[in-house]
Amino acid sequence: MITIEKQGGTFIFNVNGMHKLWAFKSQLTIPIDNIENAHRDLDSIRGWKGWRIPGTHVPSIITAGTFYKSGNKIFWDVVDIDNCIIVDLKDEEYKQLIIEVENPAEAIRLLLGNNNSRNA
Repeated sequence: MITIEKQGGTFIFNVNGMHKLWAFKSQLTIPIDNIENAHRDLDSIRGWKGWRIPGTHVPSIITAGTFYKSGNKIFWDVVDIDNCIIVDLKDEEYKQLIIEVENPAEAIRLLLGNNNSRNA
């Protein structure tokens, strides 16, 4: 699971517990301006996740780490897809973060703030 903190002009995405081993990362730091959108679309992330390099994928158990799909680099950390959000990025190493959070609605509000030009 991921926890998200806002520090100044950046968001810190902390990979917690054993997920650090499965995802091969402990933290991602993303400038606020590089977050294009945060949303939920569970149907779009079902099925093939892409090529994992490096990462962990045990179907119906965990998807974590770096995956490549349709030419895009995507970071995953998901055990419970029902608590999953998608964070679309620009000008970053990853095109998307597909992550499990404790409260998806709260995480989306935090990431999008009061910017009405973004859609939750």
